[in-house]
Amino acid sequence: MSSSDKTLADRTYRQLRGDIVNGRLAAGSKLKLEGLAQDYEVGMSPLREALARLMGDLLVVSEGQRGFWVAPLSLDELDDVSRVRALIETEALNAAIRNGDAAWERDVTAAFEALAAVEEHLPHTSEALPPGQVEIWEARNRAFHAALVSAAGSPMLIKLRDLLYQQSERYRRVSLNVSRGWRNVHDEHRAIYDATMQRNALRACRMTELHLARTAEEVRKAMAALARDDDQIFGGKA
Repeated sequence: MSSSDKTLADRTYRQLRGDIVNGRLAAGSKLKLEGLAQDYEVGMSPLREALARLMGDLLVVSEGQRGFWVAPLSLDELDDVSRVRALIETEALNAAIRNGDAAWERDVTAAFEALAAVEEHLPHTSEALPPGQVEIWEARNRAFHAALVSAAGSPMLIKLRDLLYQQSERYRRVSLNVSRGWRNVHDEHRAIYDATMQRNALRACRMTELHLARTAEEVRKAMAALARDDDQIFGGKA
C-alpha cells in the first residue's frame, strides 16, 4: 500500500469508527463497498484496509464472501463488555495510582476540570441532551478516563482498556440518543478523581466499579425499552 493509500486508510478508519460508535451507521447494517467508497471519497484498497482494522476493533464483522456489516448490539454482549471493562479499567487505575508522578496528576486534574466544566452546566431534566452537548461531553469523558489510567505502565493493558472503552461508548450512545433523562454523573466522576488524587487505590477502584455498573444498568434499561424492534435496535441481519 502506498503512503497516500495508507493516509486515506487511516482517515477512513477514523471516520467509519466514529460513525459506527455514534450510531450514524446502524448496528447490523450492511456496509456496501461501492456506497462507502462514494460517501467517504476513498478507493477500494484503503477502504478494505480500514474495514479490516475495524474488524480488529470488533466494530465490523464479515461472513465469508457475503461482505461486511456493522457489528450488532446485544444485551448479553453489553453485560460481557461491562464486566470485563470493569476488571481491566480498575487494574489499570490501580497500576496508574501506584506509578503515577506529578505530571500524571496534573494531566488527570486538567482532564477532570475540563469535564467538570461541561457537566456542571448540563441540564438534569427529562429532556435528552442536544447532539452538540453529547459530542462535547463524550470527548471530555473519554479524555478523563484515559488520563486516569495513562500511568499504568502497560501498553497491552491500555490497548485492551481502550478497546473496551470504545465498545462501551457505542452502547452508551444508544442510551444517550434515546434517553428521556440525563443522569448526574458529575458526583461520580468527582468521587473517582478525589480518591485517585489521594492515592487511595481501593476507593478509586470501587468508585469506578460503581460508576461503570450504574452506566451499564442505564444502558440496559434503554436497550430493553427499545426491544420491540430487535432488527432495528440490536442489528439483526436479514
